[in-house]
Parts: sequence; C-alpha cells; structure tokens
Amino acid sequence: MPHRSNASPLASVADAAACRASLRGGSKTFFAASLTLPQAVRQPAAALYAFCRMADDAIDHGTNHGATLRELHRRLDLIYAGLPEDKPADRAFADCARHFAIPKQYPLALLEGFGWDAIGRRYEDLPALRSYGVRVAGTVGAMMAMVMNVRDRDIVARSCDLGVAMQLTNIARDVGEDARNGRLYLPLRWMREAGLDPDAWLARPEFSRPLARVIERLLAEAQVLYERSDSGLARLPQACRPGMYAARLLYAEIGHEVARQGYDSVSQRAVVPRRRKGRILADAWMAAKRRSPAAALDEMPEAAFLLDAFVSAPLAAPAPADTARERARWPRIEDRVAWLVNLFDRLERRDRAAAEAVNLS
Repeated sequence: MPHRSNASPLASVADAAACRASLRGGSKTFFAASLTLPQAVRQPAAALYAFCRMADDAIDHGTNHGATLRELHRRLDLIYAGLPEDKPADRAFADCARHFAIPKQYPLALLEGFGWDAIGRRYEDLPALRSYGVRVAGTVGAMMAMVMNVRDRDIVARSCDLGVAMQLTNIARDVGEDARNGRLYLPLRWMREAGLDPDAWLARPEFSRPLARVIERLLAEAQVLYERSDSGLARLPQACRPGMYAARLLYAEIGHEVARQGYDSVSQRAVVPRRRKGRILADAWMAAKRRSPAAALDEMPEAAFLLDAFVSAPLAAPAPADTARERARWPRIEDRVAWLVNLFDRLERRDRAAAEAVNLS
C-alpha cells in the first residue's frame, strides 16, 4: 500500500535512520563529509543518497535489466505523484524532492545513466564520457545543491562540474576492477591514440605505459573540473561549505594517489593514507572560510539539459541558517579534523575486519 508523504523533509525517524544506514554502508568519503553538514541538509542529503544507492544496487544485482529499469521508473513516477512505495528510500526521497522542488528530470537522467551501465555502454571520446558522468554524478551534484537551497544557475553548474570530476576520478581509480567485471569506461579514442586496442585490452587487462598515459589524461580532465567547481563551492551557504570542500578535496586526492602509483590502477587500488586525510580535512575547513567572487565560466555542454530544467524550479524553503548552535557544535578546527580522521580510521578498520571475515569463510 503506497505511503503518502507528509510535510517534513523526511517521512519519519525510522526512514531517516534507514537512509543514514545506506549512506554509512556506501561511500566512506561522502558519509564522513555529510556528517559535517548542518542537520537541515544532512537528513535530506541522506535521503537523496539512499534513493540513488537503491537504484544503483537494483541495476547491479538485477538479472533482467530492462524489467529493473521499468520498475525503477514506475517507483519514480509514484514518488513524484506523492504516492511513494512503502519503502524507506522511496518515502524519504519523495519528501525531499517535494520539499526542495527537485525537477523530475534529475532522477530520470540518473536512471538513464544506470541504464547505460546495464547495457555495458562504452564511450568513444571525452564528451561522450562526460555525458555519462553528468547523468550518474552531475545529477547528484545538482540535487545536492538544491537540497542546500541553492537557487543560482551558475552554482548548480559548478555542482555538476564537481560531480563529473568525482566520477572521472572513480573511473581512473577503478580501471582494473571495472575491466575484471567486463566494463570499460576509458575513452576508446584515447586508447587507440595510445596504441591500445580496447577490445583486446579488455580481454586481457594489464597495466602498461600507454595505459598510464590514458589514465593521466583522464585525471587531468578531472582536475580541470575540480578547479571549475571551486567558485561554486565558495558561494554555498557557509554552514554547508566544510563538508562539500572535504568531499571535493578527498576525491581529488584519490586521483593524486593514482598518480603517485604511476597511474597503475589495474594491479592496485589507490587509497588515501589516514595522515594525509587529516591534512586535507584541515585544508577543507580553511578553504570553507574563504568566499571568492563568482567566476565567469562556461557551462558544460553535456549538462545543459539539467540546467535548463533547473531554471523552472521554484524557490524552496529558506536556506539553512548558519546558527550559533551549528557553529558551536565543533568549537575548534582541531576538534573537527581529529573527529573526522578518527571516523575514517574506524570505517577503514571495520572494512578490513569485514574483508578478513569473508576471506576466512
């Protein structure tokens, strides 16, 4: 029986807890960064992530991708009709989408990107890969901006830049893992220009200097987008900046770690050391205190359809206030950084213990 959502940003305490659990079990980087967000943003951000994670898992674990996508579209239609399925992610996202006036085109584009994953789509060149990144990550950046009650087209454009930069970083880090699962996201033209046959390489994935040049090129494009996103991050609500800067800097550091490993992401997986995370998190809080003027930047052509949909979105509730209570939560930058570093450490130890348990079973 569909559950009609109520007027709160999240349907219930139980749904909020389920969404947080989904976030905690997914991306360590995003989960830790999200905990630095103000409460008014943290809960709907978790609802947003829970819906995205649910849809991604459904595609990854489904056997009939066509049927799975049709079911996800059905559930999304119910969400936007105000009659979500009786499931925590659906109820919470329905309230989030209504409260913050998130255009339906955003989650629709996300599902389209997941559909491309399901069919093993490959990408001939950088614009094609950016089109994929806009769908599976730029949409999330745009929806996060709206959850922060941003109503400036340029800031949303920069949020799309950040999402795509993160996706390119993920692709660069996971080249070997993706290949072992039969997936190839590197631009095919770049591989051929480096002297690599994409089909032959995918049949026998191994690291080489030509492949390193392709990965280096991809990370250079990600870095351009990270730098473009900075002017948008500097204009977010003050209380939201530390968490978003933390996510931006930590993801960029993954790319730097790939570079330190000689761009070999086939035989190893880049992991940012705990001590370096502490320095990065300190940098994030310092960067969040600065407010730079808006830069006149072009919009990513592949994201135009998202930005055009945003134009028609009405204003939502007032932006979350940078209240004295929020500022007092973490009185010193040293406490903030130490807490986040310890959190990362606990998460990594938990993951190692889980991996060891699987190996022993």
